[in-house]
Amino acid sequence: MASIPCTVQLHLPSKVSRPSSSSSSLKRGSILRPSFVVGLSRRIGWLRQCGLGPTNGSRARCWFKFGNSGVDAEGAGIYGSQGRDDFDRDDVEQYFNYMGMLAVEGTYDKMEALLNQNIHPVDILLMLAASEGDQPKIEELLRAGAKYDVKDADGRTSLDRACNEEIKEFILGFSAQKA
Repeated sequence: MASIPCTVQLHLPSKVSRPSSSSSSLKRGSILRPSFVVGLSRRIGWLRQCGLGPTNGSRARCWFKFGNSGVDAEGAGIYGSQGRDDFDRDDVEQYFNYMGMLAVEGTYDKMEALLNQNIHPVDILLMLAASEGDQPKIEELLRAGAKYDVKDADGRTSLDRACNEEIKEFILGFSAQKA
């Protein structure tokens, strides 16, 4: 099960004012009673651990499941859930910056040259990831439908741009598994 550990800080005053009894739901600006918070933690089935401290300020440690079934990041739409057409020009620019290519190149010229060749952004990302040896990104892109045989203006494919033989074998092996 995938989970995100987090710490939640609750500030509860030592003198508690109660919300009006006419409404069972909390109104904006009302103060939570400690008994309400404990009751809430009992009603939420997916909340596994919750500890409350003194009423003048406490911390609770909670784990949250994500996704429809709470099983994995892919099912939750966090990783690997994008399709080919979900990638665009902005994704190419973000990856170019994230991998430090702008710092190395000094300009966006190489990125712009690839984008101006009418190559789909997901295929450009695969070329960049292969040149960097970024296996997790390569796997994500191949799952999304990136094509490793698309050629740039120089006639180079993602396989040609791969930084080493291990990356080439990974791309070919993943593509063979998918077929």
